[in-house]
Amino acid sequence: MNSFHSNDNAYRPRWLTSTLQTASQEHPIVVVTGARQVGKSTLLRHAEPFCHWRFLTLDDFAVLRLARERPAELWAGTDRVVLDEVQRAPELLLAIKQAVDQQPGRLHFALSGSANLLLLRSVSESLAGRAVYFVLHPMTLGEMHRVAPPDILARALAGEWPAEGVLPEAPPDPVEHLLRGFMPPLLVLDTPPAWTRWWDEYVSAYLERDLRQYSQIENLLEYRRLMELLALRSGQVINQSGLGRDTRLSQPTVHRYLNMLETTQVFARLPAYTVSHASHLLKAPKSFWNDPGLAVFLSGYFDSASLRQARERGAYLETMIGHHLRVLAGLLTPPARLYFWRTQNGQEVDFVVEHGRRLLAVEVTETTQVSYNDANALRVFLDEYPEAAGGLLLYGGNAVRRLGERIVALPWTMVTC
Repeated sequence: MNSFHSNDNAYRPRWLTSTLQTASQEHPIVVVTGARQVGKSTLLRHAEPFCHWRFLTLDDFAVLRLARERPAELWAGTDRVVLDEVQRAPELLLAIKQAVDQQPGRLHFALSGSANLLLLRSVSESLAGRAVYFVLHPMTLGEMHRVAPPDILARALAGEWPAEGVLPEAPPDPVEHLLRGFMPPLLVLDTPPAWTRWWDEYVSAYLERDLRQYSQIENLLEYRRLMELLALRSGQVINQSGLGRDTRLSQPTVHRYLNMLETTQVFARLPAYTVSHASHLLKAPKSFWNDPGLAVFLSGYFDSASLRQARERGAYLETMIGHHLRVLAGLLTPPARLYFWRTQNGQEVDFVVEHGRRLLAVEVTETTQVSYNDANALRVFLDEYPEAAGGLLLYGGNAVRRLGERIVALPWTMVTC
C-alpha cells in the first residue's frame, strides 16, 4: 500500500483529488456533489489547487442573498472561486454560465452541493457543455488509513491477476466498520453509542433540513418508515409493490420517495446487467445505501452483538464492498459502470463492472475459507459472457487463490485499502 501525504495532519486526502485537479485544468466548471457530511467542503478547502481559491458558502445568508441578487460580485476581483452548497440558489448557475461564456478561459469555478445536481434538470441544462461532474462518496478504508487507491480493479479489467500467495493478515472483522460507517466526522468517535447518536442526528438533519430544500414531503414519519424498511432490504432487488404494501403508501408515492432518496444521494439503485436482452435475466434494480453505517442504523442495529446476529449482515458487507467498488470505478477514465447480474432461476453475481468493452464479475462472501463451489455463479456468468476479463471472489480469508483460468479469490481488503 502506498502512503498518501498531506500538509494537514487532521485532513485525510480523498482518492478523487487527482481526478478533480486534472478536470479543473481542462474545464471551466467542476461540480462536486454528494450526500451531507461526506467531506465536499473539507476537500475543496484543503486540496490543491482549490485551497488557494476564494471559498464562499451559500450557507452564509449574506452570500446566499448576493448569489440571488448580484451574483457577479461573488467573483469580483478573482478568477478562481469555490462556491459551496450551490443547490440553495439554482438561479446562480445561469450567471456562472454567462460569466464563463463572456470570459472564456479566464474564470474557473468549483461548485459543490448536497444533492445529485445531475438529476436536477435546471442545473444540468444551465451548465450543459461547460461543466464536468463528480460524486464524492463516503470515505473508503484506504482513505481512512491514508493510503493510495489500489489498482486491482483496473488490472483485473485488463485480465491481469495477482499471483497466488498468503497475505500477512486476513481482513478484519467488518462488524465495527459496518456499525460505525464511513462518514468523515465518525473518525473522531470511538464507541458504538457515539456512532449511534451521530447517525440519529444525521437522519434528523437530513429529514428536517436537506429534504425540505428539494421537495415538500408532507409526512416525514412515513418517509422515514420507508427508509427503515428499505435499509433492511439493502442489497436486495427493489420490489416497489412490496414496499408500498408494507408502508401503506401508494405506488406513485413510493416511486417519488425513492427518487428523492437518490437525488439527495443517501441511496442508489444498482441496475441489472441486461446487455444481452435475454428473457431469463432479471431486470429490476437492487437497492444500496451510500453508507452501510446508515443502513445498519436505520435497520435498528446499534451494537456489535445485535449486528453479528443480524440476518442482513451479509447484505451489509456487500453494501460496504459495493461502496468501495463504486469509488474505484469512478476513478477510471472514463468512469466504469457498476451493475449486478441475476437470472430468473436465481443465479446471481453481486457486481458487474463495465469499462468500455471490458467486463469484470465480482462476488462477495463472508466466509474465511473458499472452495471451487463458491465460484459457481462466476462461472455461469463467464460462460454467458466469454468476452469478460474474468471474475473476482472477495472473501474474508488471507490468501490469493486461483479458482479457475479467469477466476481469483482475494481478501476483500484488496479492493478497500
